[in-house]
Amino acid sequence: MQNRDDVQTFLTARRARITPEQAGVPLYGGIRRVPGLRREEVAMMAGVSTDYYTRLERGNLTGVSDSVLNAVAAALHLDDAETAHLFDLSRAANASTRGPRRRSTQPRLRDGIQLLLDSISAAPAFVRNARMDFVAGNLLCQALYSPLFASPDRPVNHSRFIFLDPKAHDFYRDWDRAANDNVAILRSEAGRNPYDRALTDLVGELCTRSEEFRTRWAAHRVSLHHTGAKTFIHPVVGELELIYNALDLPADPGLTLTVYNAARGSATEEKLRLLGSWALTQTAVTFPATASGAAT
Repeated sequence: MQNRDDVQTFLTARRARITPEQAGVPLYGGIRRVPGLRREEVAMMAGVSTDYYTRLERGNLTGVSDSVLNAVAAALHLDDAETAHLFDLSRAANASTRGPRRRSTQPRLRDGIQLLLDSISAAPAFVRNARMDFVAGNLLCQALYSPLFASPDRPVNHSRFIFLDPKAHDFYRDWDRAANDNVAILRSEAGRNPYDRALTDLVGELCTRSEEFRTRWAAHRVSLHHTGAKTFIHPVVGELELIYNALDLPADPGLTLTVYNAARGSATEEKLRLLGSWALTQTAVTFPATASGAAT
């Protein structure tokens, strides 16, 4: 039932955001009773019957072909992240009809990953899992994210910090963007792995404790989060303008490596050097920084 609800919410929201003008649909007389496109208009552009598309929007993706999914994605003007999410929802729907569900496996951190991180000395670098837990990091990562690691709560988690810790509003120059990106990442993961109990528990906790999270979760936005820029306001060195690149680790499914860099010759580059010197005076974090001592 959760998968059906997710499919229905996702498709309905995407249909509502597209105007007939954007879709190139001819306008005729009369009052439109729904925002965005009508179901029959999406069905026409996707090349399926209205009844068939209605079935999809009611959450039933069982047996739907890739060609139909691609046609629906095109009709709804889905971007790459949204298209991938639609396919993830379809895979989850079809997996649920093929017998007992497999329990999601917990990614394990190989010894060589920490060595890799420690070899990156001039840039903050860390590995996270799909639930936004820190699994490993180098010294500059610990220094950059010192407000998160200062909390005794484990696992150290981006999402809990953003939505439950008041210090997050001071730490992120654009808190709204950080919050939106964070929820979009969790939404994407929920589509890929709907039976991850730890993820479900995290979302339930945040929905219960944070209206800001609950509102964003209900919007059902998804995004790819592989590269971009962020600005942090660090309590020791001040404003840091950083470029990030995030890479999935093929040999470690479920884990993502993220590295932050400063533009060469910039003020932030000098501040990172100061941050590294300051980090040497602090107590290093023992990874994995989780409640059980295992990478989860």
